[in-house]
Amino acid sequence: MSVKSPATTASSATTASSVAEATRAVVQEFLAARVAGDTGRLAALFADEVDWTLAENPAVPWIRPRSTAAECAAQFTELMEHTVPEDARASVDAFLVDGTDAVLMGHLSGTVRATGKAFEGPFALRLTVEAGRITRHHLYENSLSIAEACAP
Repeated sequence: MSVKSPATTASSATTASSVAEATRAVVQEFLAARVAGDTGRLAALFADEVDWTLAENPAVPWIRPRSTAAECAAQFTELMEHTVPEDARASVDAFLVDGTDAVLMGHLSGTVRATGKAFEGPFALRLTVEAGRITRHHLYENSLSIAEACAP
């Protein structure tokens, strides 16, 4: 049987807290870069290889497989090319951090430029931060609403 000393337990808690704080800081920087539309900053925040998940949707031009920092950062530019920036809205209702993982939940809406149709719905975003860079980006959103807004 192994027994941890109070010093070891406190040290582990401090380390876990530091990891969570670092994760939170990177995610906050990611959100700030998204709001600012700063693709250079976004590219710097993504790791060289990213585990990117966003359900493929052939009707939606900005949704496609991605795996590099540049591709992940470019998603923002592609989204802005195909939607009306003034109509874009996103709110974060929950921001949870556990070690290297962060989950954001909220609501998003926008308008597709080509059709003038609106989309909206809830979203959940899971990010993993390792060595100060985002290594996982899994986005779950109302893909049906977005696909319908893209349809002529």
